Amino acid sequence: MNYPVEIGLVSSLARPGGNVTGTSFNAAELAGKRLELLKQVAPTLRRVAVLSHPPYHTNTMQLKEAEVAARTLGIQLEPIVIWGPDDFEAAFKAVRGTDGLLLPDMPFFNTHRARVVELAARNRLPAIYGLRSIVDAGGLMSYGPDVPELHRRAAAYVDKILRGAKPGDLPVEQPTKFEFVINSNTAKLLALTIPPSLLLRADRVIE
Repeated sequence: MNYPVEIGLVSSLARPGGNVTGTSFNAAELAGKRLELLKQVAPTLRRVAVLSHPPYHTNTMQLKEAEVAARTLGIQLEPIVIWGPDDFEAAFKAVRGTDGLLLPDMPFFNTHRARVVELAARNRLPAIYGLRSIVDAGGLMSYGPDVPELHRRAAAYVDKILRGAKPGDLPVEQPTKFEFVINSNTAKLLALTIPPSLLLRADRVIE
């Protein structure tokens, strides 16, 4: 999906026009892959809570992608809205009765990653995230764009613009490099056995 176009940031990815260009971080189509990975770790998965933050522009699009994948995998999604930091405690009370947790790619959840990880552990929920930084903070797994790589590519764009290129003539780049990270320590705390096939596929395993 062309999210920068759909939310009105640019007229097209190839020729954005105006003064906006760069790299697109969102890859909501990865929601299905995340659910698939989570079910491989927790095969009995049936109901998965999906936290959402409505002020984020791609919130609805990411949820729709997750719903498509959930139907294929036989998983029921339970969307739970979080408007601000004070909503986390109530949100995690609402997830009780579910047996997994999916967090979309949203800066809000990365900002509050310590709180998210703490509550997921307290509720003993296997969870998968879109950002490696949340797994570094103690989350179970992540699958998403390689953020440092996006930063490097953005720096190259800055260099081009400083040399005289017009932003509107530079195509908006989509993520092309993704990483799968597993925190084996968190898996042990949740009494989960990570299949060897997943460990082999992981770009990084935190011991």
